[in-house]
Amino acid sequence: MTISVALCTYNGEKFLRKQLDSILDQTVSVNEIVVCDDGSTDATLKILNEYEKSYPHIFKIHNNEKNLRSVKNFEKAISLCQNDIIFLSDQDDVWVKEKVEKYTSFFRENPKTNAICSNGFGIDQKDVILDVVTVWDIIAEQKKRNPKLSYFETINFAGNFVTGASMAIRKDFVSKCTPFPEIDGFHHDEWIALIAGYTDSLEFFPDKLFFYRQHDDQQVGGVFFENTENKKRRLSKFFTVDDHQNKSFGNYKHLLKRLSASYKKNKQLIETSVFYRDLLGKNLEKIEVLFYIYKNRMKNKYPVRFFFLNIIDKIKNKRQLKK
Repeated sequence: MTISVALCTYNGEKFLRKQLDSILDQTVSVNEIVVCDDGSTDATLKILNEYEKSYPHIFKIHNNEKNLRSVKNFEKAISLCQNDIIFLSDQDDVWVKEKVEKYTSFFRENPKTNAICSNGFGIDQKDVILDVVTVWDIIAEQKKRNPKLSYFETINFAGNFVTGASMAIRKDFVSKCTPFPEIDGFHHDEWIALIAGYTDSLEFFPDKLFFYRQHDDQQVGGVFFENTENKKRRLSKFFTVDDHQNKSFGNYKHLLKRLSASYKKNKQLIETSVFYRDLLGKNLEKIEVLFYIYKNRMKNKYPVRFFFLNIIDKIKNKRQLKK
């Protein structure tokens, strides 16, 4: 089983060396590290070139002609990876030595698993472990209480707990989740997690297998909370998917009317995505069930719901015309 790392960089000179060293210092070696730099103006490229000279058989560095931003930059890096398993990597974290070994072992023993994520430590700019509770800690607790926990429903009802910095996917799964949608506030890790979760091929490790850095310049955060019993109880309740949430659809016609315009904007993605082609092949009732899950996230303003709203709208309109 061969291993790639898809690493995206942008002005990451401050912490980049520690991340690269932790990847190279794994108990199971990686075969390639594909780096896509998004127009860094600091010493990031200089650092990368140093590593490429030291490890020419591992590093493959690509300089983007224009700034792609995080989502599309990761799409590019992932698409350039050649090996069986692709690990996603941020530029400012640190991996536990056994991370690659544990992930690849699980992939090997569980051929139906397409994506894996894990729990992790929180660290600050000086590598000090933070005294915090994380969303991953809560999911680990929930999984212990309920081994059949649905990751797909949890992501939809409660929010995304899958952090790209902890994720690895199979190479042959890439075509099922690309292209990544470009929507404000919606990231590639949640997109991949939704598709893997929907197909029951997402796995979460409760083990802490990486150090997630909190610092002033990070693009995405919001996974750390104060380590108190009260906060743990509140988070645990928030990330619990209750049975009653699956029992009724409610009235959503006004939502369809308000959001119908978004279909035209995302038409190409819907028509080219393997995920949505598969969904459209299912019966309408199944799609409505999935829509109900998205409808319950309206308060969180997660825009991926637009796709299902408009798919259902289109199908319903066709049925009415046939009548």
